[in-house]
Amino acid sequence: MSLSRIDRLANAERSHDTFVYIAAVIAAFNGLLFGFDTGVVSGALIYIEQSFGLSTFMEQVVASSVLVGAMVGAMTGGRLADRFGRRRLTLASSVLFFVGSLGMGLAPSLWSLIALRGITGLGVGVASIIGPLYISEMAPPDVRGSLGFLQQLMVTLGILLAYGINYVFAPNFLGVIGWRWMLGFGAIPAVALGVGMYFLPESPRWLVENGRIDEARDVLSRMRARDDVDQEIEQIEEVSEKESEGSATDLLQPWIRPALTVGIGLAVLQQVSGINTILYYAPTILTNIGLGDIASLFGTVGIGVVNVVMTCVAIYLVDRVGRRPLLLVGTGGMTLMLGVLGLGFYLPGLSGVIGYVTLASMILYVAFFAIGLGPVFWLLISEIFPLRLRGSGEGVSSFFNWTANLLVSLTFLSLIQRFGEALGFWTLGVFSFVAVVFIYFRVPETMGRSLEEIESDLQENTVVGADERGVQADNTD
Repeated sequence: MSLSRIDRLANAERSHDTFVYIAAVIAAFNGLLFGFDTGVVSGALIYIEQSFGLSTFMEQVVASSVLVGAMVGAMTGGRLADRFGRRRLTLASSVLFFVGSLGMGLAPSLWSLIALRGITGLGVGVASIIGPLYISEMAPPDVRGSLGFLQQLMVTLGILLAYGINYVFAPNFLGVIGWRWMLGFGAIPAVALGVGMYFLPESPRWLVENGRIDEARDVLSRMRARDDVDQEIEQIEEVSEKESEGSATDLLQPWIRPALTVGIGLAVLQQVSGINTILYYAPTILTNIGLGDIASLFGTVGIGVVNVVMTCVAIYLVDRVGRRPLLLVGTGGMTLMLGVLGLGFYLPGLSGVIGYVTLASMILYVAFFAIGLGPVFWLLISEIFPLRLRGSGEGVSSFFNWTANLLVSLTFLSLIQRFGEALGFWTLGVFSFVAVVFIYFRVPETMGRSLEEIESDLQENTVVGADERGVQADNTD
């Protein structure tokens, strides 16, 4: 084990400046809005359908319209983050969230609702990149995983908040226009994100990359000991000097391709393993098996609580057991629960208790997602790409994530309507098993390594690989 590694482990026990945590929490509000605006439609959709008389296809269009905007936001947001900075892009996304949310609450027609949900989706796409990126570049290596998971914790809290708002504003409480309040409520956390981010500094790594060394040193001095600041600045400059000006096409260079494969592979597998069929359509599925509208909404609140609790468990474990173990246990559990969920629909003898079997399987599925593929994907793509291409790499990965999300969301209800719930969930289970295999053979361990070390190893083709089965960094020093 090298001296630098020993020093880092010793420093891991010290209390980091409070400012690190404040900055991470505020940046993670991107995740709160991300979660709220993707989750709120699950409850609102029941009543939007009643207001506009939607077909199954149009239900899918309303639910998925946010994803079209998210695809555009993810694809462009990375390059914009590299060019204009993490802070300014976050401020822009808060404006998109505010305009889209307030507009949906006042939408005069179905198509204006769809268009405004697309605008909100732009903010969601940017938020999915910028939150983890900003946090990873501000955090010290020994707590980067835990702080990076704050984004996903906020996503789960946003989803839970959406479920709670759906329950409060259901028609029994506010009449048929309740869905407008559900969707419009997102304007409030959008203001909180904008105000909070206004008072935060730019990422020190972006500042160094753009020649603003003194500003970067000032930012780091608020979060690190003096010796650590100088050493970190030197590391960033050293890695930066080895690279030429980056463009998105540089992601195809042979030395970066392994990181791109991991980013895109996890992006697609996170979605085709079915998480958003649960988050978007849980009330619809539970209603279809005999639960009432309000009971279905209440059931989704339980799913949201489990999502939050298990994400907290993942925060505790990620910098202790590593990224790979969480991914493997999580996707393995998801595969099993999708099999049970499909079986619950397949066996006619369970018709009297199918609602409880379905709800229990859905809750456990979400629990396994929340400790593995949910948060670890977003953390890894903020760690594995080189500095000059970090925004672009996250953007491409996020684009594939939202594209897969769109395809699943547009087809899942039609799939189960045509072939039945059992086959639909078993199909998702097959994809989840593929995710287990992909993670085992292709995903590296990044726990305990600085971003500059990860990049240097990538350049030298010595990133901890699947052939080492996640051996810790101290064995490679």
